[in-house]
Amino acid sequence: MNLKSFDFLGIKKYTLTASAILMGLIIACALIFGVLLNVQFSGGTIVTYTYTGTIDEAAVKEAAETALQKSVSVNTKKGVNNLDSFEIVLNEKEGISADAQGKLTDEITKTFADNDVKLLSNSTVDPIIGMEFFAKSLVAIALAAVLIVIYVAFRFKRISGWSSGVMALMALLHDAIVVFGVFVIFRIPLDFNFVAVILTILGYSINDTIIIYDRMRENQRLYSDLSRTVLVNRSIGETLSRTINTTLTTIAAIAVICVVAVVCHVESILSFAFPLLIGMISGTYSTIFVACPLWTIWQDHKAKRSPKKAFAKSAR
Repeated sequence: MNLKSFDFLGIKKYTLTASAILMGLIIACALIFGVLLNVQFSGGTIVTYTYTGTIDEAAVKEAAETALQKSVSVNTKKGVNNLDSFEIVLNEKEGISADAQGKLTDEITKTFADNDVKLLSNSTVDPIIGMEFFAKSLVAIALAAVLIVIYVAFRFKRISGWSSGVMALMALLHDAIVVFGVFVIFRIPLDFNFVAVILTILGYSINDTIIIYDRMRENQRLYSDLSRTVLVNRSIGETLSRTINTTLTTIAAIAVICVVAVVCHVESILSFAFPLLIGMISGTYSTIFVACPLWTIWQDHKAKRSPKKAFAKSAR
């Protein structure tokens, strides 16, 4: 199949509808099932112990709740030199006292006497500080998005810069919601990894969009008689092989990281790599099937309202 002649915009109704349905489902899942927040954002206490051998998370949870008389969650992590660790997480605003910490350690070491359990760290995050950081993280993401729009608007004045920037932002919003959906659907608590993934995807996705915009600008200069639909389809087709090759290479590397994280039970890496993997796929999709179709629809709308200012000839 000749990619340069494929009608990418011909299926825009289906792709935009599919994206809208997906966004609706993600928002519905968030409202129905709720959003988990890590103690980094919600506040609480994380008590970390090292151990040797094998250990049962359910047994650790039972022992911790017996000692503290509070509900906890437990996460195990693989380490090096057979020195693994587990975290006991309490979503308590006031944390735990020194006496409670002592009772917890005594109960854990007594229950798992054969595992050489030792206290590694005890950290408490105030809920106010956690939410403030979460709010600042969202502000940082919003600021990055605004700067991207401004950059695209000024760089691509030739193809109606501000609308180009806004449609690129719509694609980025699509990707951010998809990543958010991964955290919601797979019940991954929002933490620092969520912020890192979103910022990474913003940069990755906008790079693909800029490449297509750049080819659109160049093709407009070379072939001024092209209709808008042909121009966009041709520009996507001419850059698609590069986009696919880059995406597949990146996805392959991240997929390997995901597999290693699953095999080694390194949840902290998996909670970053897996959403990033889905976000990379979404970024490539949104560039072709969200940003470009929305830009074309808006330009067509402008052409109908102000024919003299139309971007290109309206003949199809």
